[in-house]
Order: sequence, then C-alpha cells, then structure tokens
Amino acid sequence: MALILEYLNDMHVFMDKYGDPRTNPWFLMSSPLPTLIICLSYVYLVKVLGPQFMENRKPYELKNLLILYNFLQVIFSAWLFYEIGAAGWFTGRYNFQCQPVDHSKHPQTMRVNYHFRYFMFTSAPYYTN
Repeated sequence: MALILEYLNDMHVFMDKYGDPRTNPWFLMSSPLPTLIICLSYVYLVKVLGPQFMENRKPYELKNLLILYNFLQVIFSAWLFYEIGAAGWFTGRYNFQCQPVDHSKHPQTMRVNYHFRYFMFTSAPYYTN
C-alpha cells in the first residue's frame, strides 16, 4: 500500500512540475484522475454492466442516431480546424516545422490551447461506438 501511495505522490509531483498551469482551471485538465475514472468506468460498463443489461434483449436500432452523431462530428471537426488554423497556422504564428512550445498567455496561444481541449472532448464520445 505504501508503494502505491508513493507512486501516486510521485505522479502528483510530476504533474505539478511538468503540467501546464494555464490549463489547471479547465474542466478535466488539472489532473489525469478524472480521465482515468472515465476510462475505467467505460471498461466496467462495456465488460460487466452492458452485457448483463443486454443479455435478454434485442439489439437497439441506432442507425439514425449514428448518422446524426457522425454529421455533428464532421461539423464540429471543421469548426475546430478553422478555429485552430485561424489562431495559429493561417496567421503565420505557427508553422508545420519543429518549433519551441509557446508557454505564454498570448491570446492566440490560449485560443489554440482552448480549442485543442475541445478536440480532446470530441474523442470521449468515441467510447460509445
């Protein structure tokens, strides 16, 4: 048990030392723990609760819902592409070559960071597939 607590403390120190303090107040960004809990909950749902719930049921017809979901994902992805490009690559602030990470609080940098966070959130619904 002491080894586990020491590991968790080391991870906390690592996150504090190398994490981005600009994103700490953002939802699900201050710690990897909420994301880990979401992932473990998903595995439990898929491996235990889901099969128990669907054991004596017919499969649900989700074709129309999935078409709508995919359409919304395309729209949202196009918007993210525009927003991230307008904040960086289209303006010349960023390029496609290697360059140092910008740790400033420049408005364009924060705009890119903010929209990459939305990109992360769009990955979470893929669990439902």
